[in-house]
This record gives sequence, C-alpha cells and structure tokens, in this order.
Amino acid sequence: MTRTSPLSDRVDHIALIGNFLPRKCGLATFTTDSFEALRSRFPDMRVDVYAMDDRPGSYDFPSAVTATIPQDDRAAYLDAARAIDASGAQAIWVQHEYGIYGGSAGDHLLALLDRSGLPVIATLHTVLEAPNPDERRVMEALLRRAARVIVMAEKGRDILRRAHGVDPRKVMVIPHGVPDRAYDAPDSMKGRFGWDGRQVILTFGLLAPSKGIETVIEALPAIVERHPDALYVILGATHPNLVAHEGEAYRDRLHALAAQLGVERHIAFVNAFVEQDELLDYLQAADIYATPYPNPAQITSGTLSYAVAMGKPVVSTPYVHATEILADDHGVLVPFGDSGAFAQAIGALLDDDEARSAMAERAYQRGRTMIWPRIAESVADLLGVVRDTRPPRIIPGPAQRDTVLSTDFRAVERMSDATGMLQHSIYAVPDRRHGYCIDDNARALILMHRIDTVGDSERDRWTSVYAAFVQFAWNPDTRRFRNFMRFDRSWCEDEGSEDSNGRALWALGVTAAEARDVKYRDWARVLFDQTASIAFDFGSPRARAFAMLGATAMLDAHQGHALSRTLLERFGEELVALLDEARRPEWEWFEIVLAYDNARLPEALMRAGRALDRADFTACGLSTLGWIVGQQTSPEGRFRAIGTESFGRPYADPMPFDQQPLEAQATIDACAAAYNATGELRWVDEAQRAYRWYLGQNDLELPLASTADGGCFDGLTPHGLNRNQGAESILALQLASCAMTDLLQRTQNMAVRAQAVA
Repeated sequence: MTRTSPLSDRVDHIALIGNFLPRKCGLATFTTDSFEALRSRFPDMRVDVYAMDDRPGSYDFPSAVTATIPQDDRAAYLDAARAIDASGAQAIWVQHEYGIYGGSAGDHLLALLDRSGLPVIATLHTVLEAPNPDERRVMEALLRRAARVIVMAEKGRDILRRAHGVDPRKVMVIPHGVPDRAYDAPDSMKGRFGWDGRQVILTFGLLAPSKGIETVIEALPAIVERHPDALYVILGATHPNLVAHEGEAYRDRLHALAAQLGVERHIAFVNAFVEQDELLDYLQAADIYATPYPNPAQITSGTLSYAVAMGKPVVSTPYVHATEILADDHGVLVPFGDSGAFAQAIGALLDDDEARSAMAERAYQRGRTMIWPRIAESVADLLGVVRDTRPPRIIPGPAQRDTVLSTDFRAVERMSDATGMLQHSIYAVPDRRHGYCIDDNARALILMHRIDTVGDSERDRWTSVYAAFVQFAWNPDTRRFRNFMRFDRSWCEDEGSEDSNGRALWALGVTAAEARDVKYRDWARVLFDQTASIAFDFGSPRARAFAMLGATAMLDAHQGHALSRTLLERFGEELVALLDEARRPEWEWFEIVLAYDNARLPEALMRAGRALDRADFTACGLSTLGWIVGQQTSPEGRFRAIGTESFGRPYADPMPFDQQPLEAQATIDACAAAYNATGELRWVDEAQRAYRWYLGQNDLELPLASTADGGCFDGLTPHGLNRNQGAESILALQLASCAMTDLLQRTQNMAVRAQAVA
C-alpha cells in the first residue's frame, strides 16, 4: 500500500532505538537512513532517536538525536524508558543487532522494553540458526515483547519459526532500504576516480575478517590474466572494534597477500568511511560488485542492497540475503571461499558486455522496490497496526504481597568451613584471599537461631563454628574483639573497629536469648557479661545501636540485667541528643550525613523504648524510621537502598548507587520493630517493599536473590548486578527471609484474633 497523506489519523510520534551516525557502522547508517526516510515521507511524524553509545562522550551526535544510551549503563536504559513513555510516543521501533546493547547477550535492552508500556516493533539485523543459551534467552524475550518483528529476508522468517517457534504471521519481511538514484553507466563515472580504461570490481563496507576479502584477492591472478586492466577496489575503513583490538594489522595482512600474489597494482585500498553520496558515486563507477562473505547465515547486507539498487551485476557467496535478492538471474552465486569460482564468474561477466548490461538492468529494477520511501510506508503501516496493542511483560510481574522465599542454608554453608564464614567470593566461589571477619560470623551466629530449615545436627555444628569464631576473636589483653582473620587463622589486628565490636555484642545478646540449645545460651550470657562494658567507650552511633540491639535481646531473656538496662538508657538518650543536634526542617536524622545500615539506629531506639517503657525513645525511633524510609523510596515507589555514593555528603539527597543487600535487611528489621510498637500495617507494607528489592522490584528490575541455593548478589551498580555473592549479602537475604516470615505470621495471627473477637 502506498500512502498519499500524512499520518495524522495513525501513528504520529515514535521512539527509534539503535546506533546513529556519526558512529561508524552499517547499523548506524541504517538507523539514520530510517529516520530520514520517515521524516521525509511523513513530515508530520515526530521521530525521537535514542542512540546507543559505546564510547560515551566521544561522538558528536546531531540534534536529531533526542538522547543517548550508554551501552553498558543499565540504569540509563531505564531512564530512557521513562523518558520515552513521558514523551507521548505511541510506539517504539528497535533496531536489534548483537553487540550493540549492554549486558549478557544485550539483555539491558529488555529492561528498557519491559519498563515501557508502549507497543514495540523490532527489526532483526541478525537471526541466528543456533543461538547460544544467552542469545536464545534474550531473543525469545524480545520476540515475546514485540508486537511485530521485521526481517529483511524470507529465510529470517523461516529461522524464527524453526528455531524459536514464532508464529510466521507476526514476522514481516521488509527489505533493506536503499537510496533512489538514476542509473549511470560505469564508464561515465570512472574518470572521477582516475579509473578510466579499467574494469572495476568493487567491495565496500567496514573492513574485517568477516568480509572474506581474501577470497577475491586470491582470485585476482586468474582474473588479471584474462583482463589485464582489472582493478579490485576495496572501499571502507577498518572496523573500529578491530582497530581497537589490533590496529591495522588485518589491512596489512591483505596488502601482504596482494604482494605475495603479485597483484598489488590491481588492487586499490580506499581506507575511508565515505558519506552516502560519495559511496553511490563509487558504486556507479564499478562494473561488478563482489560480496565474498563467508557466513552462510548472514541474513542482511546493506552493502549488497545498495549495490543492487545502483544496478550492479553482483558475484556473491550464497549467504541468506544474497540467495534471495539475487534470485532469478539478478546476480551470480558461487561457493563459499572458492577463489577459482569467483575468478570464473567475474571473468565471464567482464568478457560479455551484453550479459553484464542485462544483469545490471534487472538489478536496478529490483532496487526500485527497495527505495527508502517504500520502506517508510511499510514501517508506518506496521506501526499503525500495533499502535493499540497491549504489550506483554518480559520480566515476571510484581511479586505478590506475601511472597517470601523459603530460607535456604546452602549458600551460607558454601561460604563456610571449620574456621568460620569467609568474607568474599568471586561470583559464587569463596575467595580465601580475604579470609574471615567477625562481622559476618556474628551475623551467621544470629542466623543459626532464626533459620528453621536446618536440622538439629546441622544447626549444632554450625552454631559451634560461628560461636567459636566469636570466642576466639575476643582479645582479653586489649579488651576488644578482633575483626579480620587471614585464611591461615592468624589475626590481621589486635582489635577491630567499633562497629565490628558492636556486632559481636549484638550476636552475643541474641544468642543468649534465642539459641535453640541452652549450652549456647549459657556461653553467650557469660561472654556478654564479660565484654559488654566495652560499649561505653564507643563513639560510633552505629556501634552503639548494634550494642543496644544485643542489650534489648539480653533484657528479653534476663529482665533484670542491669548492664543492659544502663547501656540502653545511656545510648538511647545520646541518640535522641544526636537527632536534636543534627535535625533540620527537611532532615530528620541523627547525623548530618547518611551511611550504611541506617535503619539500625531507629530500630535500636524503638526496641529500647519497648524494653524500658520509654515512649520518647519509641517516638523518636518511629519518626526517624519514617524519614529514612522516605529517603529509601524511589519516585516509582520501589525500595531504593541508600547508595554507597551517598555516604559522607552533608545534608544531601541520597544517590541511587551502589545499593547493597544489607540496607534492605536493616529496613525490614526496623519496620518489624515499628509494627511491634504500633500494630500499624503500614510498617508491614514498608517491610515488604524492602523485601521485594531482593526479588527484582528495584531500580534495575533485577532480582538479587539466587533462589536455586539461597545466594544473593552483592548489590546493584549503575551497570547492573555485582554478581559476586559475599557473606554479608547472603546472610542479609537469609535473615531478611527469617524476619519477613515471622512478621507475616504475626500479622496473620493478629488478624485471626481480631476476627475471633469480632
């Protein structure tokens, strides 16, 4: 169907995503040509270009580019999705090629498409017969998300049906667009390049081993023997990625091959990225166009399309696109890598002027069906078809309100040995270089009292290991706990940080109150009594809060515990005083900066308020928790952990990255304390919001929880997941799951009791 009017009754505003000039690659040219074709054919259509940027800051993009998307910055993809939806665009047209989108097999693109609510059409520039698992995962997600898919050859539709089970009716074949230019005989153009009297064979495109140029060079001796005036022109700059890897080594190898074969006087290398008009001049000056590509699966070749459009007799290997566009005697196909066949086919065409001219005429007429105005019309029709479709989600939808993962000890056990729990990992493999720390072993000790999915024997074994670490960490000479231990069990220091000492006291208090076996409760009570007085020397608010959490647990188990009561009263009052000193109209916090484990401060106050019956402590804890929860909520209503980039910035709004699992766990525990104090379901909702962060309801829409074994990734960065799984992260998830299970059970019990009373 040919359009005769603008699109005012259909789609008049789209977002176009892909590479864009001046980035030097075929896809950038294609996307730029697509933009210009739509704007030329439909002047009333608004086309917002979102250009992929593999080298941020190095391209001078034109004003036509609405925004750039740094290739490896996953957060930028989500920002782009929000901008697209806010712009009023009615659909998205994606140019898909492997290697231009960040993430595994380009899966950052999926995050953008899933964040947007607009219908999508996707042009697939490569369709693989045998994708690897990651490529299959990404392609099939894209195929599910797209309302329609465009390929440039019938073979592409067939591969999608066979390899991915796609309904062929969803796949449209729209050929590669080409410029429209009147036909000119080669001899009329050769003088411009100094090629008068030469029989010119041309190949163009970014130079790379994937183009098979060697095959034609190896055919030249036989061609030159029959046609001494033959000239093989290799037009195109070396591919930028290849230059970055090896400089011009590949071009040098081609020069060496030509010299070895004695045909260097019959080859012209034009090492340049030429603009379109100059490229068309080069094409029109050629007698024959050669595409010796070695990849049978190549489904698109813009260079081949351009050559056909300019009326070039083509000699090509039989890759997918060539077999279709050159069918019915519109070109000559020869076997892959067969220089003899290339020599014979090229020689035959150079021998027969009449046959060559007839093939040129057939090619030129086929090219008229592919000119950009026709392509723009076909795409516009397709956009109109999908405009009102409701896009499916790629990523699973929001977790249900009561979704909590079952606790799973396997990842904790993987990180543990007879000494204790190792600190760090490389991906999921424990990294022994960094040894152990009391922070993680104290957390692991707490977990052993709260996790229900381990047997009695296993619980006893690991409780003993983590308790022994804490015991061994106590240094009676300095009256402090050590923190860091090497893998050979030698200590890195005589005393650890205040925060690590506070965590040790916290673990001892919890163990004294919650350990399943009395032997561990007795041990913890004695060691707590021996060591807890060190807390009075702490200056760090967090170290004091950690010690307070241990003291409240001790008071739960031993109501008359005088040391714990004194510690809670003193530190509680000091926290309230800190708040009074640091508070500003928009800053309801204990310090003038934000740091880590923030929610532990209001949690400690609320638990102390309950233990001591101090309403002022409870009120202060509730108000500051409400403030920090607000700081940890994104504009979309998701939990957003205070990023490490935020630390140490006085009275400043938090930065979004890097986000760590510890913050979500701390918030869940604090919200549980707030629910205990008030009975308000608001705090249950806030705890669930924080817990869903682990499941993928976060700024990057990526789950951190590894449901296969109880692991947890180390955080969210601007570029995606930190895929290491260290002890702190694994323990944060498992302790968070314990806390959520307990909290939801308590709310359910409260609801049952309320219903019974009613």
